[in-house]
Amino acid sequence: EVQLVESGGGLAQAGGSLRLSCAASGFRYPFEDYAIGWFRQAPGKEREAISCIRLSDGRPYYYPDSVKGRLSISKDNADETVYLQIDSLKPEDTGTYVCAAKASYCTTLTEYYPYWGQGTQVNVSS
Repeated sequence: EVQLVESGGGLAQAGGSLRLSCAASGFRYPFEDYAIGWFRQAPGKEREAISCIRLSDGRPYYYPDSVKGRLSISKDNADETVYLQIDSLKPEDTGTYVCAAKASYCTTLTEYYPYWGQGTQVNVSS
């Protein structure tokens, strides 16, 4: 059974940083055969893709303009964990951050991700 467990959320001040983790386990195929995406659901808004990493080569993707330049996604193959560093936090970064996994390539489309974590809550105060 595939499990994705997020951690690292919490309360932070605007301008600060957080490092979120997504620990994966139970993949049928090698960790490097997958892509892991991070999605954010802000209060009253739809879930949006914010970043993804292709585990075969570590290629990162950053999606909405609101986060470009402030995110850094990375992986640890040995621990089968993906990290999302968010810098220069803004109040509008508040939301539930969820990681999801799919085979091979990154996409922003949620319907292509069969595996989802439960999410970690991030609250940014001004």
